[in-house]
Amino acid sequence: MPPMLERGLTGLFRSRWGVAVVIALLVLAVVGIGRLFADDDSERPLLDPVAPATTVSVDPSHEDGVVLDDDPPATPKTSPGTAQPEAVAYAFASAWVDHESVSAKAWHDGIMPNSTKNLSDELDGVDPADVPADRVVGQPKLTPVGDGLVNATVTVDSGTLTLQLVAPDGRWLVDGVDWDGS
Repeated sequence: MPPMLERGLTGLFRSRWGVAVVIALLVLAVVGIGRLFADDDSERPLLDPVAPATTVSVDPSHEDGVVLDDDPPATPKTSPGTAQPEAVAYAFASAWVDHESVSAKAWHDGIMPNSTKNLSDELDGVDPADVPADRVVGQPKLTPVGDGLVNATVTVDSGTLTLQLVAPDGRWLVDGVDWDGS
């Protein structure tokens, strides 16, 4: 190598700018080589921010009870002239906690107008003294599950009452009751 060129390269490597240029060239070379060997998937984002959320529904008739659904839950629909699901849930919860000094028949008659026949039959003969709450302390919060199916959670003085409401004909009725004391 000619002495002039050798002195120029040696001077380049001794200056800060020269070192920076060499490091930049090395980084670009490594990145370029890495892209040659990378799969096409490596440049895709791990999460697509505009992809719709997947919801999970519980279907007891399905083999394992869980059905994945990419569509968002349907908005609850009510037939004209009938009560909204929130009102039905609140009325049912209020009748459910109204158990002091009432007979089993009177208690059952109170919940029956907002219950499906199936739930009404299931709760027939229940001793109202077994109801673990005395008053409703919050408004129902709805979680749409599907067209004509909604879960409503109602805070009561001793926990949370979860009601499953159905509306096969556009009229909302409570079809399932679960209480959680925690």
